[in-house]
Parts: sequence; C-alpha cells; structure tokens
Amino acid sequence: MNTNKALQILLFTFIFGLISSCNSKKDSEIVIAPEPETGIADPLSSWHDNATKKAITSYVTEVSTSGNPNFIPISDRIATFDNDGTLWSEQPVYFQLFFAMYRIKALAPEHPEWKNKQPFKAVLENDMKALMASGEKGLLELVMASHSGMTAEEFEDLVKDWLAHETHPRFNKPYNEVIFKPMLELLDYLRANNFKTYIVSGGGVEFMRPWTEETYGIPKDQIIGSSVKTEFTFENGKAQIKRLPQIDFIDDKAGKPVGINKFIGKKPVFAAGNSDGDLQMLQYSASSNYKSFQLYVHHTDADREWAYDRESHIGTFDKGLDYAQENGWTIIDMKNDWKVIYPFETNN
Repeated sequence: MNTNKALQILLFTFIFGLISSCNSKKDSEIVIAPEPETGIADPLSSWHDNATKKAITSYVTEVSTSGNPNFIPISDRIATFDNDGTLWSEQPVYFQLFFAMYRIKALAPEHPEWKNKQPFKAVLENDMKALMASGEKGLLELVMASHSGMTAEEFEDLVKDWLAHETHPRFNKPYNEVIFKPMLELLDYLRANNFKTYIVSGGGVEFMRPWTEETYGIPKDQIIGSSVKTEFTFENGKAQIKRLPQIDFIDDKAGKPVGINKFIGKKPVFAAGNSDGDLQMLQYSASSNYKSFQLYVHHTDADREWAYDRESHIGTFDKGLDYAQENGWTIIDMKNDWKVIYPFETNN
C-alpha cells in the first residue's frame, strides 16, 4: 500500500476513536436578536482587512440584524468547524497519530514482543516509512492495541497526560497550543453574535472532548467525531463505559452531514473546513434554506506553518478547492489573510 493510501486510512481508521428550516417562517417563530456585537473594536484583529474578513463580517452582520431580509433566528444559528487543519495544524501527521505512537511506547515494556513485530517495531524505532507500509491491517492493529480495553474515564486521563507532557516536534509547544489564533477569534465573534459553535471532525470524539472547551470554548456536548463502539458495565457497584476494539462511526466526508443530522438535527448556516474531507459538510450547509456561509482554510504559508493542497498526503485539498472556487465560497489564504497564525507568535 502506498503512503498516500495509508495516510488516507489514518483519516478514516486511525482517528475514528483514538484513533433551516424553511424560509417561510411564521411570525410566532421569529426570534428578535440583539444587534450584532459592537463592544469590541476589532473582534478579528489577527485578520488583515481585506475581502476575506469583510465577507465574514458582512455575513454575520446581515444574518444577525433584526429586520434584515436574511435575518436568522438565534435558535438556527448553527456553525460547524472541522478540527484538523481548520482549528489547529495537522502536519507533519495528524496529531492523533502522535498520541497513538506515544501510547504504544508507553505500553512497550509490557509487550517485549513488539520489538520485532510490525507495526509496533516501526513505532518504537520512529520509522514512519515502515509504519505506513504496514497498511490498513497494521494501522488498525496499532489502534486497537493502544486505544481500546479501557474505560472512557481512563482514556480521557491518557489524553490529558499526553497534552501535559508531549510537545509538537516543530514548535516545541503542547499540541493544544498549536492552534490558529484567527480561528479562535472567529469562534468568539460568532458566539458573540449568538451562533452556537460545534466541532465536526474525523478525529476521535473522545480524543477531543478532554481539551476542546478550554482550548476553543466549545463544550463536550458540542463535539461530533469518529468513535469506537462502547459498552456499559456495572461491576462491584461501579458503573462505567468501556471502549471496545470495534469501529462505531466514521465522521468524515459524507459521514459529516450524517453526524450533523444525527447529533444536531439542524443544518449549519456557517461551516468551515480545510480539505476534501469537509466538502460534504460545506455542501450540506450550502443547502440550508437560510443564507449560509462556507469557509475553507487554504494552507499557503510554508514559513509560518505549511503550504499544501492538491498533492498533500495530509489534508488533501483538491476537489474541495475546485468546488469552492466554482461556487463562490470564501477561501482563506493563510499567508495573505492572517497577520499571525498561532497565539504564541512573537509578532502578534
């Protein structure tokens, strides 16, 4: 199996669990919203004052101003965001892969046989080429060995421990600090204008829940992600949820609108992503009966972050890029639209 295929499997397999209604509203249904937030001089201060920023602020002002023909009731102001590559970086590999490798290394003393068995040998030797060559079977074996057979509480503690002790190889910062400052401002700006923000990610839902509220201001119950099967147990008077070595739901590509419908029950009017894996979510948003907004993050800054799109093995942005251009969606040019990328940048 080639590297491209293997990394796609990471998206679908590896990170699965570690891993508006109608325009013709009745008058009684209309919710009169307060005027858009004006107390902050510039809520998007990390954005350059250009067409991208103007498109966002114009849309939010329009749909949150009572009396405007495109006004959206507060209850229907749903905004969904992908995570990997949209709210935080995703290079050189998905951060959840680093987490799984960390877990394998931590468990290795209990499994001396891993020294000579793939894909564990590749992880222990930091041999990414050999790891990718292990294919779907090997990666699935890696996932099940490191992320099942424990309770949901134990898994949450493992994620928190990883974030507390491990840092990104390029920036030497905890992974939940390698996040995009302009997108944090966008989340705050939307919430200030009564949008409810959700994460809809191919990443594992229980991998994200321990840290998303502190990092993004998005609580656990507004996280939709891929998952493993779980079961309820009651042993020695203790009720627990245990994680099983089986796939439950893949929240990627066409799975994203399915997950939104299942867990939110409303179409988003604002949707943001960065790759082909987010295309269906943005298409679903574009089908709303309300005026909607579709936003793509294009990674164009090789100096401050990374530059990649059509040929990338991580966050492939090919069909989505074409579709967005053809349909007039807003595409963030990271290099030219953002003054800073990370909160820790010295020039912010």
